[in-house]
Amino acid sequence: MPYTLEQLRNPETRYEAFGAMVRQLTPQLYGQIRRIVQYHDDADDVLQNTWLKAWQNLDSFRGDCLLTTWLYRIALNESLSFLQKQHPADSLDNEEGEAGRTLESDPYFDGDEIELLLQKAIATLPDKQRIVFNLRYFEEMKYEHMSRLLDTSEGALKASYHLAVKKIEQFFREAD
Repeated sequence: MPYTLEQLRNPETRYEAFGAMVRQLTPQLYGQIRRIVQYHDDADDVLQNTWLKAWQNLDSFRGDCLLTTWLYRIALNESLSFLQKQHPADSLDNEEGEAGRTLESDPYFDGDEIELLLQKAIATLPDKQRIVFNLRYFEEMKYEHMSRLLDTSEGALKASYHLAVKKIEQFFREAD
């Protein structure tokens, strides 16, 4: 059953419509979350928190944006909160990124050798640069939209993306 906002707001159809929404949007949200938090188990936890927060706040959705945009914002906020909890002394402006666990040990990573190398390079980026790179490169998000999501100027986002690209290029050069 496809879902509509009216079905989500109607107490008689809410559970079924929410279930349909979860089934339809989970792969997309999971991918976005995974690129930010990097590891499957962490992404699963953040995704679960995202759906829980969406369910709890469904009645407060004003409808001034698409429902998917609202869900994406919840997922982004949950992902950022997760990163802050993982690195409480770090801020998103911190230039000291850490790779953390290796992607090779992640049983859910299914990329080839080049994809693995790219993901390793991305994992070395500071959180802010990694998020901006993923949103721009993988999601093809415009800087204007990113600026609203991250509450940062477009100029700062462009600079973060440029620095991320340079660091990834350097990572590839050193890997040869």
